[in-house]
Amino acid sequence: MAKYKVIDLFAGVGGLSYGFNDSDNFSVILANELDADTAKAYKLNHPSTTVLDCDIAMIDEKTLAPYLTSPIDIVVGGPPCQSYSTLGKRRNDDKAQLFNEYCRLLKIIQPTIFIFENVTGMLSMLNGQLFDTIQKSFKQLGYSLKYATLNATNFGVPQIRERVFLVGTKCDNTFEFPSVTHGEGVLLKDIVTMSDALSDLPILKSGETANQYATPPQNNFQKFARSKGAVLTENSSPNNGEHLIKIMMALPDGGTKDDLPLELKPKSGYKNTYAKLWWNRSVPTITRNFACVSSSRCVHPRDSRALTTREGARLQSFPDDYLFYGSKQKKNLQIGNAVPPLLSIALAKQVYNFLENKGENL
Repeated sequence: MAKYKVIDLFAGVGGLSYGFNDSDNFSVILANELDADTAKAYKLNHPSTTVLDCDIAMIDEKTLAPYLTSPIDIVVGGPPCQSYSTLGKRRNDDKAQLFNEYCRLLKIIQPTIFIFENVTGMLSMLNGQLFDTIQKSFKQLGYSLKYATLNATNFGVPQIRERVFLVGTKCDNTFEFPSVTHGEGVLLKDIVTMSDALSDLPILKSGETANQYATPPQNNFQKFARSKGAVLTENSSPNNGEHLIKIMMALPDGGTKDDLPLELKPKSGYKNTYAKLWWNRSVPTITRNFACVSSSRCVHPRDSRALTTREGARLQSFPDDYLFYGSKQKKNLQIGNAVPPLLSIALAKQVYNFLENKGENL
């Protein structure tokens, strides 16, 4: 049977593509990513996909024509989230209008189903008017819509990460969002903790590197991370100064700067800066700054140091064979901005079920 054809817009490093490309049912034939290093990383991990590393505004019908010789089944993606985030200053700028480019290309591509992904702040921006405008724009293209807020920790990702997924279909929208698999409740698996995710990785001190696993896989998550026989890479701890190391060593599990003795307490920073994670909980939302102790809660609770790039990737559920490209800052940015692969797998299964069950009505 022919595979369903997918195009990924604002593709990033390919987290949302993962569930579609790592499957016998789909083929991601085209992706667009503006940042050159991120586009290179995408290509390294999805070599069969053509990557257009250009401004999405430069893509037109002529550009897309070679890929539209047969119908496209699915478009996925979401524009940069910084403008919609509730963490920083809210802005109504050009980035916040990038959904217009997504709409423009949807009109050209005309997929059967699309997934538009973004941060939950999109729902409340401009008192909800932005999200209303987004929905009206999609409806004008003939799509029936459903949306849901999904938390990655409910799908086996060791991270509390909420994102909005807006799904549009060309026929009656009977798409069903994936059912929660992890958390409290009957027949649900326990959430995956930081310990579950990282306990097979070696103990490191600040500034150390180790590329050998400490133990065989200890659980299903670690088996997934190592399922393709990957060699451990990108596992270097940032080399912090002596005073910062003392701060990290003094923090208890889950502790903040308020738990520090007066002589070590930083004179500035928010409550969750200079803060330690919990070894036996899921971690808070991973951002591009997950290796910067003064930026967010990201101190390793077992080792009392900043996180490595590979640990950040694990906490996003990227398997250990997944590659990133560029400087360490660029690699961490690629990880922090991504849709967790395990969540994309759950979404891809639901898209497949929808297309298989609704084929006669398309």
